[in-house]
Amino acid sequence: MDYYDNRNTPQEMPLPVEDILVAENAVIEEVMASNRNTGYVLISYEAFGQDNQSYVSQIRLNVGRDTVIMDESGASLSLYDLMEGMRVDAEFSAMMTRSIPPQSNAFRIIVLEDLPSVNVTTDRVVGIDVDHGFLLTGNPNDMYDQMLFTISDQTVILDRDGNPTELEEIQPGQLVRVEHAIFQTASIPPQSPAYFIQLL
Repeated sequence: MDYYDNRNTPQEMPLPVEDILVAENAVIEEVMASNRNTGYVLISYEAFGQDNQSYVSQIRLNVGRDTVIMDESGASLSLYDLMEGMRVDAEFSAMMTRSIPPQSNAFRIIVLEDLPSVNVTTDRVVGIDVDHGFLLTGNPNDMYDQMLFTISDQTVILDRDGNPTELEEIQPGQLVRVEHAIFQTASIPPQSPAYFIQLL
């Protein structure tokens, strides 16, 4: 695979010390996760040309075990916490492929906090995936009438009495109230990060 640095000089292998580029206030367009630590994130961000004119650029950031993913408070996140529509600051190698969009290795991805606006969904639980941090709600017989919530370490989960509980304690058929992000993926079922879950 050919690489080029910020001087467009072909390189057979990445240099030991790589220049770092920063994309601020970028928008996640796509996330592909092989597991919690490996995959890629496609982002779009505002870049500036030599004439100082701005344009929208895209880059695919390859995420590996050495990539740091965190929120603005410094809390550690994983690829499973990243969703389409999120705003991030990204630090990545200046050496990238010549593909369209170009690819580069991500050093650090910081999820930016949006305005504190949430959606609320009240529905029955279809199933949970503790290993991957998923809660599925809706009609168990119709995937088009379901919602998949991603659970992070910051998600607050309370039982019927208002006491803290764990995701694995939630059972299919239970009624839950979920406060979640206003954005969701276009997948079937759609996904959205959950901030607060209350068993009813």
